[in-house]
Amino acid sequence: MAAPRIQILPTHSEQFVQTFAPEPDAVQEEMTALAEERGDRFPGEASFPTVGHTVGGWLHQLASRPGIDRVFEFGSGFGYSAYWLARALDGSGELVLTERDQDELDLAREFVERGEFRASIRFEQGDARSIFERTTGDFDLVLLDHKNDEYPAAFETVADRLSTGGLLVADNVMTAAIIETEPLLAGLQNGTLSADTNAHTRGVFEFLQAVRTEPRFQTQLLPIGGGVAVSRHGGEIGDE
Repeated sequence: MAAPRIQILPTHSEQFVQTFAPEPDAVQEEMTALAEERGDRFPGEASFPTVGHTVGGWLHQLASRPGIDRVFEFGSGFGYSAYWLARALDGSGELVLTERDQDELDLAREFVERGEFRASIRFEQGDARSIFERTTGDFDLVLLDHKNDEYPAAFETVADRLSTGGLLVADNVMTAAIIETEPLLAGLQNGTLSADTNAHTRGVFEFLQAVRTEPRFQTQLLPIGGGVAVSRHGGEIGDE
């Protein structure tokens, strides 16, 4: 049985952070309402597990940085996080959404296309890692928001294809209904995860261990939403 998601920030702190997030538009308000309607399908979650307003605002901020032109999303659901990313990209930008469920992807297309964004936006159905491997060139921002147990393999796939200064962002790295938060924290503190933790928790643990020991990446955690890891690619070792 899924455990309730642990609230990382006190409610008033979360509200402070939200006051600085961009205001959601009418389409995003509709998406939020849909997520809340679907909440009973996901035990332990208050709604369909989107990134939420606070994390969405941070995604918008990160994607607004100079040099962020190509963005790839592992796991798009019905397009909530992609909508925040698309709002930040200009006419030269490119955003790739991926989703296994065709119905969800069709809904994402409907929502995102209503935003009338200037960026080039692609909707790809199937396994995100396989889709990424079929693309060419480097990406400036990659968001991991799919199955937690697939985060380590995703990192191996994208690590060599982030631009210098590019960002790897991973959601739900501290808590979620399927994440065992206390064992995860203990494992990160002592370097060893208990053998009886579930596959999703182990995936997050192995991912965080990989990014924090990879010398090309500098990683910080944001205690918002389910916890967000932001890893900056600093270039190959020895590059000036």
